[in-house]
Amino acid sequence: MQDLDASRVPQGEHAIKVVPRGLPDWDAARLFLAVVRKGSLRAAAQALGLSVNAVRRRVADLEGALGVTLFTRHVDGARLTLEGETMLAAAMRMEAASFDLLRARDRSGPDVAGEVRLAVTEGLGTYWVAPRLIEFQRANPKLMIDLNCAMKSADVLRLEADAAVQLTRPQVQDLRVVKLGRLHFMFFAAPSYLETFGTPRDLTELTQHRILIQADDNAQWYRLYDRLFPGIPPAGLVAIRTNVSSAHYWSIAGGGGIGILPTYANVIGAPLVALDLGVRETVDIWLTYHPDVKRIERVRRLIGWIVQSFSPQSFPWFRDEFVHPKEFDKAYHGAPLPNILTGFGERAAE
Repeated sequence: MQDLDASRVPQGEHAIKVVPRGLPDWDAARLFLAVVRKGSLRAAAQALGLSVNAVRRRVADLEGALGVTLFTRHVDGARLTLEGETMLAAAMRMEAASFDLLRARDRSGPDVAGEVRLAVTEGLGTYWVAPRLIEFQRANPKLMIDLNCAMKSADVLRLEADAAVQLTRPQVQDLRVVKLGRLHFMFFAAPSYLETFGTPRDLTELTQHRILIQADDNAQWYRLYDRLFPGIPPAGLVAIRTNVSSAHYWSIAGGGGIGILPTYANVIGAPLVALDLGVRETVDIWLTYHPDVKRIERVRRLIGWIVQSFSPQSFPWFRDEFVHPKEFDKAYHGAPLPNILTGFGERAAE
């Protein structure tokens, strides 16, 4: 790796040619890609579980093997040289080939045994998918299901998951994208809160209440706050601000204040009251996966189960058209839904 002061090396020494010692393997290319994507040796070392010195040494070995300088070091990290840009395209092709190899291995493996990896946004994963996943696993006892619930969407193309359920539509052309349904959001409050502080009739009265918000990396929720409460700073109006859906849900269910939730919050356990304040937001739910993985029986079963779990025909709260929570009893005709409070909150309330 070249230092900034390399330009002060005598001109003749730049002409010394390094003789390549051999072709790099996939591990070397993977490390090279990690440095590029993380932007520095230190960040790449943390992501790979290696020491900085080990990463520095392996980068130097790779440069020696290729006979070129891949990076220059700067105070803000590592930058690719022109030669490094050329090698980047080749390393990405190696990565894609390695993923193809893994998918080919999976297609030739056992039909309904092994591991399947599902990535879901944190709220849907915790409150909708996980309670139903038990049934799927019992029906497929040889499967190990890796459920990854996070606010950030998984990179399915790079095999971070076999399938992902997310709230932003993927733009990568090589992925299969299926719309599962739609989330409808409105204000909710716990009965205990409304008994103590009263029920607001409109947004003007809402500003006199304790507001709970979820503020993650999605700019949509910041824009929504600015639209609902223009010119009102959060300090003084917002009682609790959280960065994940589960904490936000429990803050509302526990009587901490009034906040926005998807309408299905009314059927997952806590006795919440939907407030008609003229505010309804919608977000579409997307399933994404690589087309090749559907040839694998265990992944195909998982995908089929996901589609059924979000069926708008079965679950009215996922329909494109808005169904008020008051109408759920009339619109839903399926089996009793799992209650997330069973065995936990109900016993604590006794």
